[in-house]
Amino acid sequence: QKVSVEVLDHLEHLALVDFRDSEGVERLQKAIQFADQLHEVNTDGVEPMDSVLEDRCLYLREDDVTEGNCTKELLENAREKVEEYFVAPPGNIPLPKLEERETFLRDS
Repeated sequence: QKVSVEVLDHLEHLALVDFRDSEGVERLQKAIQFADQLHEVNTDGVEPMDSVLEDRCLYLREDDVTEGNCTKELLENAREKVEEYFVAPPGNIPLPKLEERETFLRDS
């Protein structure tokens, strides 16, 4: 199943994922093909659920701080940071214009 340029553009903006190469488009097409199998499942008479745990009581615990003051150690894990904040998503990519991708999609 082919994926249109408009759908790729929309997904890239939502997920900040780059589909400019054939591997990215192929991976997306395989994921769609895998998810399409769900259409074959008969769900007649099955009520929708909000959660798989809706028939259970969730036990809460106190939110006690047991450790802290470790900002420096945590920020050592950041690929990119500004002042004392993580930059997310790391390596945000500039998305190509629709015209640039149309050529690629025709060849795939």
